[in-house]
Formats: sequence, structure tokens, C-alpha cells
Amino acid sequence: MNKLKLTLAAGAFIPVAMMAQSSVDAAMLSQTELRGTARFMSMAGAFTALGGDLSTLNQNPAGIGVYRGSDVGLTLDLNMLSSKSGAEAGSQSMSRTHFDVNNFGYVGTFNVNDNIMQTFSWGVSYGRQKSFERRFRGGGVPLQTSLSNYIALCTDGTTPGNMSFNSDTGYNPYFDSDIPWLSILAYSGGIINPVVETINDANGLPQPVLTDIYNGLFQHAVPGANGGIAIPSTTGTADFLVQERGYVDEYTINFGGNLANTVYWGLGIGISDLNFEQSAVYAEALQGANVPAGEPIDGITEGDCDFELSNWKKTTGTGVNLKFGLIFKPINEFRIGLAVHTPTWYSLNTQYSANLSFGADNGFQASDYTEVANYNWNLRTPWRLMVGAAGVIGGRGIISVDYEYQAYNDMKTSDSYGDFDNYNTFIKEDYKASNTLRIGGEFRVTPQFSLRAGYAYTSAVAKDGFKDGTVEVVTAGCNPAFSVNNDVNYITAGLGYRTGGFYADLAYIHRSATSTYNCFTSFTDYDGYWSNGASAKITDKSNQLVLTVGYKF
Repeated sequence: MNKLKLTLAAGAFIPVAMMAQSSVDAAMLSQTELRGTARFMSMAGAFTALGGDLSTLNQNPAGIGVYRGSDVGLTLDLNMLSSKSGAEAGSQSMSRTHFDVNNFGYVGTFNVNDNIMQTFSWGVSYGRQKSFERRFRGGGVPLQTSLSNYIALCTDGTTPGNMSFNSDTGYNPYFDSDIPWLSILAYSGGIINPVVETINDANGLPQPVLTDIYNGLFQHAVPGANGGIAIPSTTGTADFLVQERGYVDEYTINFGGNLANTVYWGLGIGISDLNFEQSAVYAEALQGANVPAGEPIDGITEGDCDFELSNWKKTTGTGVNLKFGLIFKPINEFRIGLAVHTPTWYSLNTQYSANLSFGADNGFQASDYTEVANYNWNLRTPWRLMVGAAGVIGGRGIISVDYEYQAYNDMKTSDSYGDFDNYNTFIKEDYKASNTLRIGGEFRVTPQFSLRAGYAYTSAVAKDGFKDGTVEVVTAGCNPAFSVNNDVNYITAGLGYRTGGFYADLAYIHRSATSTYNCFTSFTDYDGYWSNGASAKITDKSNQLVLTVGYKF
């Protein structure tokens, strides 16, 4: 039941013990959602060429130049979320409802009384750009291999004694070595075990010796004579439970103006506040596995076992970005808009910890927990480019179309010592630019009452190999799991009411998206064959009710 062939996992576990981020983290923290006022959301955010709404302070700052007066408004959001795992994970569903303050802002406008520079406006706003709220779970996922096998391959070459605490010297492998924390946890928790060799001592007597090659729990079938199987393959299933929460909020300060009622311009500064927290539990139940016979020197035997790995991670920080925009109105019935957002430069802190418990039917039990890692790092999100066109139909209707480009392969991570070249290479290899299309319409039924609708689509940012699970994916910290998001679709509708300076808008937004949750990466196992990690398709749907009330004066 020892390893038949050693195949090192290329690039796995960058050799920095407390690395807190990876390309997966960079992409997850950089993505945004359709968020804003009820009017903005009911038209699917197709406002690059429109303006005159508090949400444009976060999208196209030139929209502030469209204002002829001042505006103050508040937006509230009720979001009903559901997540469902695919059939391979038992088709389990989880739901949650939460309440957000989506937007709050003020715009002030001064009439300059100049034929060219007609108005000058300034504005401040708060806007929620993304909510991380999500819960999902799955069970009974059939295994082709074990997470322990992946950790074992990544740990090969590490001396067993270096992964053990030494109370006499005060040696703590978590802080006093460069060994990946997941390797230390897996070794002390009993799910990876060193291969035992027998050598002769100085007196010629055979002695068992621990090597720096490791066994995982999953035994692949060993061929026997005449086409038979000498040792059958391990079988087993996996369960998982993930809970995520947090947000990305942006505070903006914008300035803009109106040039001859033809060109509207705007400049904005955005300050982002990021808070993300995740709890993830992964468990395996295995039959006919490579379980420890006792002490490491005793080697392994065959048996049934199960283990549970629990991870906690929290990332917080702030970032800053700049925005520039123009809206060109050659005629009253038609407008063209352009907006450019620089990357958001984040300064972040990540903390994480993990614990592991293991038990086998031969009575062997083990458990351990890590220290709490605390790591500061930097993230540069993608550039954003938006173009849009809008037309007025019959003085009562508006049709608006937007296109947005985000270069996710241009993200970058670093720490105080410089760039993480390996992770930045993975970003370019695993991710591509995303394309977003937004279409919105509004029809004024009466001078006071309007109807609105829209549709938005955002393409997936993962490249095909990463998306299809045919390449090995490197994560950081003690959690080997990651999600790969597919396309996102929004269907929106709403209505608005105006009387005097007061306005009230109501919107309904349906968001649907699918992703693949990978409990650990697929990889080349020690049998020389590509083994798929446990994974499940997750379908996320949300239904939002958004209310905006405000006053223009």
C-alpha cells in the first residue's frame, strides 16, 4: 500500500508558510455586482450615457454634469438568496434573506451663468458594490482520490521531524519553518504518513526509518496477476459546508460640469472598504484506506476512516481608485458616454486558521489545529472601461445600451517585500478579461409615473482549462477549496413616481449564476494518472427588492 510512483505536483504550495492570498482570492475580491439606486438597477445599470442619478457617481462621474439642480437620496435593498448544489452533491439547498443600505448620496449644483461652463456640480455618495453573502453545502460526492493524497504529494521532500513541535527547544513548525501550514496540520492530524523503510544499523540489524515521502489515505487499485487486482481501490465520499459574508463598500467624491449643454464631464475619487469572512468545512469518509497503524514508525494498514478539515479566513482592508468620464450630446435625442476606472489599489490584511480531526476503525485518532496567521498584502484590481449610448424616443421613452470591459488577467498581488511573481503568473494563466452588456429602457406613462426594465450579462473570467478543471489550481493558506464562476445574468424591472421635487423608485432584480465549487484541485496522483478533485455545481439565485426615496431641489 506504499506509493507506486512519485509525481511532484508542479507549483503546488508556494513555499511561504503564511501566504494569505492567491490568484483565486484576487479574482474573488475584485468582482463587483449590479448595485445602486432603484432607477439605476431597474434599467440594469445602463447609465454610462445617461447620468442624472446618484449611482453615476460610482459608474460614470460625467453623469454629475447632467444635473441642473441638487439631489439627495437613500436606497434600501432587501435581498432573498438561495444556493443549490448539483446532483453529485445531493442537491442540497440553502437560503438566506438580508437587508442592505445600497446607496446614499448628495449632489450640489451651481449655475455658473457662463455660455460655455454653464453648471458646476459636486457630489458625495456611499454605495455597496458587492455583497459576499452566500451559504451552500453538499454531501455524498464520490471521490476519485483524497485531499490527503494531494497534500502528501506537496509535502514530499519534507523531513517528518521538522513538522513536529519540540517542547524542549520551543520549536513551533508553524512559525519557525517555511513548511506549508496545511502539510503540518495534515501530518499532525494523521491524514498523511511517511513511508517507512528498513535499513541496517551499524551492527547489521534491520531498523525502521521514516523517509520524507508520504502516503495519502486513498489507495489506487494495484494490478495483480493475469489481469486481476491485487489491491482494490479505496472508495469514499466527501461532504462540504461553506458560509461566506461581507461586503465591498465605496465612498466617492465627484466633481463635474456642463459645457454648452453638449459635453458633460466628471472626475471622481473612490475609497473602498472591503470585509470578507469565510467558514468552510470539508469531510471525507473512506473505505479500504491507507490508515496509520499507530505511531509513524509503525507504518500504515488498511481500514476505514473519516476526517474533517475546518477553515476560517477573514480579509479586511481599504483601497482607492480614480474615475474619469465624458458624456457627449450632439442632439437632444442622443447621447454617447465614456468612463474609465483605474484599478483599485487595496491594502489588505488576512487572518486564517484551521483545525483537523481524524479517526479510523482500528482505534487510531488524531487532531490538531493551527496557529492564527496574520498577513498583510496588496491587491490591484482590473482597469474598467465603459462605453454607452442612449436615445430618447418621442420625448417619453429612453433606450440605453452599455458595454464594459475588465481585464482580470491584469490583476496583481504583492506584499511589502515586492511582487508575488508566481501568483501573478497564475493570474495571467488562469484568468481573462470579462465583458458586460447592459440594456435598459424607461417609458414615462404620465408626467409622474414611469415604467422600467433591463437586462445585463457578464461573461466568466476564468480561462477554459481553469474553468473545466483540467489544470492544477494553486490556493493559499490552509483551505485548498476554490470556486470557478460562470456567466452572470440579471433581469430587472421597476417603476418610478415623481411629484414636485420628491421621487420614489421601486425595482425588482433577479440574478442567476452558476459556479463550480472545487473542494481541492484536480492533480496528477502518485499512480501517474490525472485525478479529479471533489467538486459540485452550485446554482446561486437572488431576488432583490430595492426602494429609493429622494428629493431634487
